[in-house]
Amino acid sequence: MALVVICGQPCSGKSTAAVCLAEALKESESKLTVRIISEGSLHLDRNQSYANMTVEKNLRGVLRSEVDRSVSKDNIIIVDSLNSIKGYRYELWCLARAAGIRYCVLFCDVEETQCQKWNEQRSEKGEATYENTIFADLVRRFERPDRRNRWDSPLFELWPSKEGIQKSSAAITEAVSYLTKKVDSTSRDVKILQPTIATQSTRFSDANSLYELDRATQEVINIIVEAQSQAVGGPLNGICIGQDLPTLNTSRSVGLPELRRLRRTFMKLTGQTSLSGRPPPSDSESAKRMFVDYLNRELG
Repeated sequence: MALVVICGQPCSGKSTAAVCLAEALKESESKLTVRIISEGSLHLDRNQSYANMTVEKNLRGVLRSEVDRSVSKDNIIIVDSLNSIKGYRYELWCLARAAGIRYCVLFCDVEETQCQKWNEQRSEKGEATYENTIFADLVRRFERPDRRNRWDSPLFELWPSKEGIQKSSAAITEAVSYLTKKVDSTSRDVKILQPTIATQSTRFSDANSLYELDRATQEVINIIVEAQSQAVGGPLNGICIGQDLPTLNTSRSVGLPELRRLRRTFMKLTGQTSLSGRPPPSDSESAKRMFVDYLNRELG
């Protein structure tokens, strides 16, 4: 249904914002399934997780994998972590796009001095804190979200040091409205990300379909290459692929590298769920027919 990325400097109130958002979402619609994914939920120590660049990269990989397994059109996933690198937020945005769900960023905008103060207060209370060197490094490398970037939009900004963090905070209220609003043909202010060809998964009916597709398309290419070799120096007004099959209408010679490239693209497209209205080929003849139709469109 949706992926929410909580973003902010260390000790800026992200975890509190995540909990408030989750509670507000559940109150707005009782049937909603909301899950918070964080270092704590995966039982990871924050200082060990950010001790150096290698373990931090591993942490992002663990969080990303957990998000990838969890996102669906039936729940709302809240990623409660620093999410401080814009390239990483882009990766999370791609996961939402692949799942075909809504996406937004909730930014806890707090000054560095206030974050430092809250980190020290946690230490006084005996709560988990960041070590000073790790804290300073994370603050230095923080990349603020920019609503002009598609992976940072829509962006809801929260100012915990000025207004506190409550379920009734303006940013949380706006985020809840965005995430739960019903979408119809007239909706303009809610964007549901759409999967691209690169993010969709293949759906051949069985292994035989893939085998038939591979063999049939290679046979078509062999016929085209053979016909072109016999017509060297002569006119090429069309190539007959076989009985009851469409003719390849091309007036120019098509090189083997181009044919192979078109074949690879066709096989990928055929395996996508976005292929409009056509089931995967179940036999050699239907595979050849689809491939020749595709070649006519591309070479026409």
